[in-house]
Amino acid sequence: MDWNHLTDLLKLLSIPIIAGLVGWVTNWLAIQLTFYPIKFIGIRPIFGWQGIIPSKARKMAEISVDSTLSKLGTVSEIIEQMDPEIISAHILNNIAPRNEELVDEIMLKRHKTLWKNLPKSLKALVYQRVSGHLPVIMNELVADITPKIESLFDLKLMVIEKLEQDKTLLNKIFLSCGKQEFKFIIKSGLWFGFLFGLPQLALWYFLPLPWILPLCGFLVGWATNWVALNMIFRPVQKIHFAGFTLHGLFLKRQNEVSEAFCKIITEEILTVDQVVNSMLSGPNAARTRAIIQKHFENLVDEAAGIVKPLTQIAMGPQGFAEIKEETGYKAIDLSTEILKDPLFNLQRAQAVQTIMEERMKQLPSEDFQDLLRPCFQEDEIKLIAIGGVLGALAGLGQLVYVFGLTT
Repeated sequence: MDWNHLTDLLKLLSIPIIAGLVGWVTNWLAIQLTFYPIKFIGIRPIFGWQGIIPSKARKMAEISVDSTLSKLGTVSEIIEQMDPEIISAHILNNIAPRNEELVDEIMLKRHKTLWKNLPKSLKALVYQRVSGHLPVIMNELVADITPKIESLFDLKLMVIEKLEQDKTLLNKIFLSCGKQEFKFIIKSGLWFGFLFGLPQLALWYFLPLPWILPLCGFLVGWATNWVALNMIFRPVQKIHFAGFTLHGLFLKRQNEVSEAFCKIITEEILTVDQVVNSMLSGPNAARTRAIIQKHFENLVDEAAGIVKPLTQIAMGPQGFAEIKEETGYKAIDLSTEILKDPLFNLQRAQAVQTIMEERMKQLPSEDFQDLLRPCFQEDEIKLIAIGGVLGALAGLGQLVYVFGLTT
């Protein structure tokens, strides 16, 4: 074989090799463009790019909540797993050593002279009564607020707002749950591209027209993305054929994905402190605060005991009412501070995670695929088209730089 024939042969063999490289690059780029950059880079509204997921964070979060999270447990069930009694006990255990400090702080703030001049024996009585009645008040508060939790806490709104504000966390959910699928998409671009490049080679050999390579490049780029995406989610139901089981790659990993998804959701979103903060700042925050205020106002009445007439005379009705109000505010602030304890939140998260995992693992394949499917489906045609366009450009490059044709 002379040098010219060898050169022609190498040029022909470059067609499937380049097709494989194009498939690999286009699929890698498609994944990157799905998630990055987090923030828009460029000049709005046309010249620039923001990852598809971050650019539609609220919509993606809504889809994730509606299609998956809403099927894993109601608000009441989630709160039940967190166990309000354990939460109450945790708050009490952390408040108890600070009883005297808190009583002093409130009284000195509202009526400094009276509290400073009050005999130590009477102060000690107040401290004692606060310690004695605080557990009762907390139990009554839990009993009052737990049955009303569905109307006080909007789970969907809390999750959506969290993911909309923290787009990195939204990306983390999709990337953690679909890590194997994203790797497959990138690697499959290489192999599918090479395989699709073989008929492209044959067609060019028998029909070396200038438009063949760009057209085939477009089709190869399009096909590699389309096939990869469909292998991830299709078939939805298991198909047994000739000793083989055909099932979407993502659907095969339902147990593994369930564990990854529920771990992130419970440890980074559905934590005790974030649930409480949502109740105290969400649409029904006024009702939640009013319930807490009511119970802690009762604590002031109980704790004051025999010194109550004295405080009412010294402060007047308005001053005593302000003491009660201040106690409620302080209780809310202190509780939210205590519930930020990372270890306690992790322990409660693990309790919620267990039941959510069990339910997610039992979801039908049609429902389970909705966890990751929207990540692609929202702009799937764009991702496939990117592969087609880059494939066409690669084919044009082959035409000019490999085969030296310009017409």
